[in-house]
Amino acid sequence: MISADLVSRVLQIILIDLVLSGDNAVVIGMAAHPLPRKQRRIAILVGGGAAIVLRITLTSVAAMLLGLPALKAVGGLVLLWIAFKLLEENEPGGGTKQATTLFGAIGTILLADFIMSLDNVLGVAAASHGDVVLLIFGLVFSMAILMVGGSVFAELVDRLWWLAYLGAAVIAWTGIDMLQEDALVLPFVALPDLARVLVDAVGAAVLVVVAHRAHGRTLAPTLSGQPEGSPR
Repeated sequence: MISADLVSRVLQIILIDLVLSGDNAVVIGMAAHPLPRKQRRIAILVGGGAAIVLRITLTSVAAMLLGLPALKAVGGLVLLWIAFKLLEENEPGGGTKQATTLFGAIGTILLADFIMSLDNVLGVAAASHGDVVLLIFGLVFSMAILMVGGSVFAELVDRLWWLAYLGAAVIAWTGIDMLQEDALVLPFVALPDLARVLVDAVGAAVLVVVAHRAHGRTLAPTLSGQPEGSPR
């Protein structure tokens, strides 16, 4: 007979995965979106599968890694760079899509998932209370969220151009939040919760605006140099 405690732990794991894997799914969708549809599916399957193997590996060392000084700060800065680059590849009009490769997309997925999945791994491990079956369930369920969510987001970006900007903002928000959580940064910028959220929101918006303007300047010389009558 299924105990109430087991049901409670399973529901905790599902909730943790839903809350903490959403931004990872956005990264997968953004990274895979510029690829042709066939390669897009391969990137999501291979990148998502490799990400789950990475999470299994991280399970035993996640707590130790999160204790390393400056790890979250460095991870946050890397996420800001990823948000900047992914917006370039997903800008409406597709000016730089040809620069995206299958292996490049998979590499971006793995790098971002490594940075963003530590809290997810720790949350699932804590909710499983040492039960290996529950731990595996949590990791497999998170893989389903990554693959399904990433596929859906990539398809939606095809139809709703503004999602590229929203996706970049979500990734940037996560990066800025990680920066503020780092043990080396906290003594200098220990903000109240509301102020911290405001910094996240403003910082994410600024990065999206700066990235859009920078990518527009990069693309303009290329477009202006096209022969008259060529598609723009």
